[in-house]
Amino acid sequence: MSLRKYIDNIKPNFEEGGKLHAFRSIFDGFETFLYVPNTTAKSGSNIHDAIDSKRIMSMVVIALMPAMLFGMYNVGYQNYLAAGTLATASFLEIFCYGFLAVLPKILVSYIVGLGIEFAWAQWKNEEIQEGYLVSGILIPLIVPIGCPLWMLALACAFSVIFCKEIFGGTGMNIFNPAIAARMFLFFAYPSKMTGDTVWVAQDSIFGLGNNLPDGFTAATPLGEIGQGIAPNASICDMICGFIPGSIGETSLIAIAIGAIILLWTGIASWKTMVSVFVGGGIMAAIFEATGTTSMVWWHHFILGGFAFGAVFMATDPVTSCRTETGKYIYGFIIGAMAVIIRIKNAGYPEGMMLAIFFGNMLAPMIDHFVVERNISKRLKRGGTK
Repeated sequence: MSLRKYIDNIKPNFEEGGKLHAFRSIFDGFETFLYVPNTTAKSGSNIHDAIDSKRIMSMVVIALMPAMLFGMYNVGYQNYLAAGTLATASFLEIFCYGFLAVLPKILVSYIVGLGIEFAWAQWKNEEIQEGYLVSGILIPLIVPIGCPLWMLALACAFSVIFCKEIFGGTGMNIFNPAIAARMFLFFAYPSKMTGDTVWVAQDSIFGLGNNLPDGFTAATPLGEIGQGIAPNASICDMICGFIPGSIGETSLIAIAIGAIILLWTGIASWKTMVSVFVGGGIMAAIFEATGTTSMVWWHHFILGGFAFGAVFMATDPVTSCRTETGKYIYGFIIGAMAVIIRIKNAGYPEGMMLAIFFGNMLAPMIDHFVVERNISKRLKRGGTK
């Protein structure tokens, strides 16, 4: 018997009057995860375009795979490098160690986030929404490997409850849930999100990896620059991603592969993505030209979470601008603000996430003024005041 037939046979148990009707939302969630529903959106749904939301989420997850897989390898690479055993370790050993170090964070993210989504849907007697499929991977990728699991669980719960469900669920949220989780962690537990002790995994796992000395430190290149120290990493290492940093944010190559997938499928807006780099590049060049910083302007693109944020976070279709002109303005503001925060605030060398958070807040206002301006221009062309 096929899976489809089996699901159809047990479905009546979860429908109105069935003995398992109380779990209808959970069953519906699993069914729509396995098979695209053959019904159209209900009246009043938050519809932005013709692309099915489940297909959007699936493609974004696929686009995140290169960054996630490289992040796993880099976690192992940094541990073996710090212990001085990199030369004797195989690729498989390094990757497996990183995989085992990152996997618990992904599991905690999904268990907590989806658990709350399922419970919320049951309580409200609504369909389970698939928006957390992307957030569940994004959140672990934008935190340092040293972030404790209990902190990650708190951040996931905060982002789902207060930045998503309170606003009405997927498609109605103002702020990107992953950004909200990162901001919650940074402001609530800054010592676990910054500094030189959180970027390298320090304990062996099932005989893999190395136990590093207590208090071992390793600064990110962006952190070194923020302290006025020339980074030890080469430009090649910065581009490839062999540097300390948040799990999924180090490799420009892996992020570029994800960007190509998102642009090729039409899921992400190139206008927003390019505008982030333009805004950041112009602002960084101004600071460099005026002697405010010695950092070369394009180094901002290959350090920290700038590229990751521009590709995967700023382009979120729910929390970004939806007007075509607004996308240019929105992206430019995020890129410029990220560089301003990086250079002018020594206590917060990574400004991308905060910039996107403020960009989400400004997006509705930007769209409003763009629409009003278009209406005004059309009225003038028609001779109406």
